[in-house]
Amino acid sequence: MSSPLETLETSGAKEQESPLLQPGECAAAPGAPPPRKRVFIALLLVSCVVMVALAFLLWWVPYVGLSNIHPSLPVLLAAVFGAVTLFMLGGALTLVCTIIRGKNLFFNTRIRGVVIRFLFPLLVGVGRLFGIGKDEVRRSFIAINNQLVIAEARRVRPERLLLLIPHCLQHHECPVRIIGHVENCKACGRCKIKDLVALSGKYHVPISVATGGTLARKIVAENRPHMIIGVACERDLTSGIQDTYPIPVFGILNERPFGPCYDTDVNLARVEEALVAFLNSK
Repeated sequence: MSSPLETLETSGAKEQESPLLQPGECAAAPGAPPPRKRVFIALLLVSCVVMVALAFLLWWVPYVGLSNIHPSLPVLLAAVFGAVTLFMLGGALTLVCTIIRGKNLFFNTRIRGVVIRFLFPLLVGVGRLFGIGKDEVRRSFIAINNQLVIAEARRVRPERLLLLIPHCLQHHECPVRIIGHVENCKACGRCKIKDLVALSGKYHVPISVATGGTLARKIVAENRPHMIIGVACERDLTSGIQDTYPIPVFGILNERPFGPCYDTDVNLARVEEALVAFLNSK
């Protein structure tokens, strides 16, 4: 039998391959493409090639001048640039192997940190040069992040796992204030808040509603979770993953059938699948 984490990973892979997406699984809006890990990997490899070329030029251009200063300076500079290049290529290779194998390789947490803090901002810029939209890179980044989170996952106690959801899931006509008090939900069934609260109670996992990044950071600081399952759009998920590092965040994209920040939706099966996987992982 496959483990819950393997099931979660397989489910994520299938939703990338399938042309018919289930509501809220991957697509940010009807017709939006699924997140493709190969976008992130391709941009990473292109960036490595560019950086290697730049390193060579930075060494080659002043080569003649440096040799006039001291004969050993070109060799020293070549060693420095060579070490930097090998470090980058080694990091890229380790990341790709982790993604392909789905296993926790050496320094996996640090690899995730490099991806979050350095590679993602770099690859957004590289993607722009090749005409790849920011949201497509974000979706690919979220898929890569989820893979790394699965690879390093350990069993989390229910009270240390936080389910963080956006306020835009609440129906726009609902008068009940649930920010800070999600238990106030009247369970009318007009939105998915009722079902998410039910999942929270079923698995004894804390649940919080955030209106944006500032409140989300406050909630995380107060709850001090060991892991977060976050539901949001591409922009909020990527910023949340970056802001909360090193706390692992498993991101689930919401669906926006009526546009951004208005009566959004989420795949409940995907949320429950993630809860089961991380509560029962080894």
